[in-house]
Amino acid sequence: MKHTVVALVEDRPGVLNRVASLFRRRGFNIDSLAVGTTEEQGISRMTIVLDGADGIVEQVEKQLYKLIDVVKVSDVTHEEAVTRELALIKVRCMSEQRAEVLDLIQIFRAQAVDVTPNSLIIQLVAGGETLDALVDNLRPYGIREMVRTGRIAMVRGNRTTAVHEQEPESAQRFHLESGRRPEEEHLQYVSK
Repeated sequence: MKHTVVALVEDRPGVLNRVASLFRRRGFNIDSLAVGTTEEQGISRMTIVLDGADGIVEQVEKQLYKLIDVVKVSDVTHEEAVTRELALIKVRCMSEQRAEVLDLIQIFRAQAVDVTPNSLIIQLVAGGETLDALVDNLRPYGIREMVRTGRIAMVRGNRTTAVHEQEPESAQRFHLESGRRPEEEHLQYVSK
């Protein structure tokens, strides 16, 4: 089963390496990893997809919390969530096939973002299953190249994976003394 874990981490050099090293040392396989900024200055969001048994997620959460750069970890696997991936797919497509391919991608609500005399680049933002289905339908035309971002997820409704409470004063003092965050970032740590 594929599990989706969201980790909020400090936006600092080396954090991604420490997280990846943790997975490597523990023998956990990352199916996909997407990292980006959040609404909080100084905090990045990692969406990690793992393949394995349910017990793996509990181990991953415990191990991630041992890293000083990790602020919060949430397992959204069984939550009602919106999940998306972005894919760019370059397909071999001669002019006589172009209308057929354009009709096909319209069914998936994909877009042609580049056209040349013998190829198309197709963009699709959708769930993983939809991306897989589009790829399967494009294979007969000849996929020349493909890139996928990996899954990102956001829990539906009022629940969030964001940090809405201020970190304890002892943690603030530790971060300040160790030079981990400038003072003004501590003041902005509470969600607006």
